[in-house]
Amino acid sequence: MLKLFTAHNSICTQKVFLTLLEKDLPWISEYIDLFNNEQYRPDYLRLNPKGVVPTLLHEGHAVIESTLICEYLDETFPALSLAPKTPYERSQMRRWSKHIDEGVFEATREISFSAMFRDKMKGMSEEQRHGRYRNIGDPGRRARMMSTYEQGCDSPFVEQGIFAFEKMFGEMEETLADGRIWLAGQDFSLGDINVMPFAARLDYLNILDIWIEKRPHVTAWWYRAKARPSYHGAIAKLLNDDQVRAMASSGLRIKDQIAAKYAEVAKHRKLAVEAAA
Repeated sequence: MLKLFTAHNSICTQKVFLTLLEKDLPWISEYIDLFNNEQYRPDYLRLNPKGVVPTLLHEGHAVIESTLICEYLDETFPALSLAPKTPYERSQMRRWSKHIDEGVFEATREISFSAMFRDKMKGMSEEQRHGRYRNIGDPGRRARMMSTYEQGCDSPFVEQGIFAFEKMFGEMEETLADGRIWLAGQDFSLGDINVMPFAARLDYLNILDIWIEKRPHVTAWWYRAKARPSYHGAIAKLLNDDQVRAMASSGLRIKDQIAAKYAEVAKHRKLAVEAAA
């Protein structure tokens, strides 16, 4: 039996849920309460030294990192493969995984934090906040959280996040313009799965349109992705009304700030592309 350690509204866990549902695999879950620091329990850290979710247990082995978990599931259970057939197409599939792992994941965390979780931290005592900072082993990640807490949307990490999404969605528009249906070709793949939860988070925050309203190919891809039964089962079905309302209202509070920063980021990126040409 596959066992997945997860948390409510965890974007990386949603990637694994999508993979499990697309492959029609059964699993059991154990919930880790991130706000109560259960991810730092010694028994959990033995499974996942980074103290994050998700973690997959299978045949006595712990598999960590959501991108690797998805690939592990696809290789271990090859029926209904989510990887393209040719090496070139598989390299293109992994291109989107790299976008997520090398920038968009952190971008989503900083934007989500400035919109939603910053207010929760404001409700903590100073001792509780510093305790939360101390629990983060990675100094870079700690610095990002502290900056986003103190500066909100004015944090330079939020601006970097806006750029990371702009770069990814710009490349998606160019890639999809050749008539393909999905990111790695005509077949749905782990490339699409890697991107879907991150686009979904922006959508629930009511700010996705900032990036894609003038990108018709990305918009069409997004409608196709949301129409898949796995999207409903892995993301929409698992969010309750309170979570959906909280994301919507939180995103609207920062939308004007994000849009203004996006306009500057997009202008500079356009100038850089034109100069390179």
